[in-house]
Amino acid sequence: MARGSRSVRRFPVSVGAAVGLVVIVALVVLAIGIGPIRIEPGETVRVVLHEVFGVGEARASLETTVVMNLRMPRVLFGALAGAALAVSGAALQGLFHNPLADPGIIGVSGGASTGAVAAIVLLPSVGTVAFAWLVPASAFAGGALATVLIYLLARPSATSGTARLLLVGVAVGAAFAAITGFLTYIADDDELESVVFWQMGSLGGITWTKLALVAPPIALGIVVLLAMNRSLDLLALGERDARHLGLDIVRTRAVVIALAALLTGATVAFAGTIGFIGLVVPHIVRMAFGPAHRAVVPMSAIVGAILIVVADTASRTVAPPSEVPIGLFTAALGAPFFLWLVMRSKEVRA
Repeated sequence: MARGSRSVRRFPVSVGAAVGLVVIVALVVLAIGIGPIRIEPGETVRVVLHEVFGVGEARASLETTVVMNLRMPRVLFGALAGAALAVSGAALQGLFHNPLADPGIIGVSGGASTGAVAAIVLLPSVGTVAFAWLVPASAFAGGALATVLIYLLARPSATSGTARLLLVGVAVGAAFAAITGFLTYIADDDELESVVFWQMGSLGGITWTKLALVAPPIALGIVVLLAMNRSLDLLALGERDARHLGLDIVRTRAVVIALAALLTGATVAFAGTIGFIGLVVPHIVRMAFGPAHRAVVPMSAIVGAILIVVADTASRTVAPPSEVPIGLFTAALGAPFFLWLVMRSKEVRA
């Protein structure tokens, strides 16, 4: 028997989802309590129960402020961002039949990065509050512009295939990267510091207002992609077979790319560039639960949320009082895993 043909034990999706959700809740509680001001998990739960549900007695004002205003919106956004990036990666890998596809490959991350850097370098700091909203707004606009350009240039049809979309996405992403490089070159020292930190990713600026703004589109995008499991499975059979089985190829491409752009743009707009989540997480999920998208998409959301919550907790606790950009932690995780994945695939084919 060939080395690559041995059966692999898969975990039931229902069990994995139940365990994953429990892990997320536990990690959120622990992450909220970890920091310069240490708050025990039980105290965190009591603060949340009183402030959100009106249950129990009021807690100390300092603990309440730390839990509700500083850490809770950040941790919840981290879970949403991880889910959004991982689901985008899973959907794009299914669409392009390419295990290397991730949200950055369609140019959305590049466009969003260019938009944010342009706001930092070219727009005046018109005030802390206004400027804090200009950067994410420009990032989201850049991601939307990249998506529109890719779709107009590729002009996808029922016969053109996804390879054209993939190649146009790479080209548009490279063009935006060149613009970002030029803007970085002309930036002054203060602007350069902001650009570099933003491009490495951070959840430090998340507030309840920003969370309320970004949560609905992210939740909507994830739910719609979850509902497209069958379409993604049909695409895995090949576009010709999928078309014969009644799948509208053009519409499916448009919806998947638009939703991936929405999820990625919304995340990058408020957290900066966070790499490798969309690339690595779907591979981990397929190894554990199999290739069917009814398992890959929901479990990618859960595993992505777990990884970002863990990475963000590490980013703000490993070198206090400074905060290490979260992108460094995701790269430290993703790069070795990706290399291992490449070597493993070569061994299986040998």
